[in-house]
Amino acid sequence: MVLEMAADNMKKSIEHLEKELLKIRAGRANPAMLEGVKLDYYGAQTPLSQVSNINTPDARTLSVQPWEKGLITDIEKAIMAANLGLNPQNNGEMVIINIPALTEERRKELVRSARHEAEEARISIRNSRKEANDEIKKIDDLNEDQMKDAEEEVQTLTNKYIKKVDSVLENKEKDIMTV
Repeated sequence: MVLEMAADNMKKSIEHLEKELLKIRAGRANPAMLEGVKLDYYGAQTPLSQVSNINTPDARTLSVQPWEKGLITDIEKAIMAANLGLNPQNNGEMVIINIPALTEERRKELVRSARHEAEEARISIRNSRKEANDEIKKIDDLNEDQMKDAEEEVQTLTNKYIKKVDSVLENKEKDIMTV
């Protein structure tokens, strides 16, 4: 039971890391780059993806096709306000965003950012390990050997998930550094 809970928490840490790394652009257009963009739609802050189609016609371009033409300027303003370093262009039909090529310096910044996210995931996994070990110590009917075995299983699980974090980070670093 404790092990399953720890594994679930660690899995969530990996999922969160992958979601955060999607936001770090690697020079290629990806609809996930606009995931955090929201605009005022009939008085409610609405995600861009709920009022438009976001596509990638090519590796360096995002196109945002609103379902209502009247939203084009609002979408443009929302993208600018999101401070993503993107310059949306309005052609009357849709908003087109050209993704600039990354400089070497910017790539290194993005790698640092990815490493920071990975470290946050590792910390979260270690916290899950600590919580699991604390729960194990609370169980009254375990003898010392059973407690040690359970803690070793938790540590094995922790090592497995830390390796996953390292693997996800390594893939993202390759992706960012590929010109």
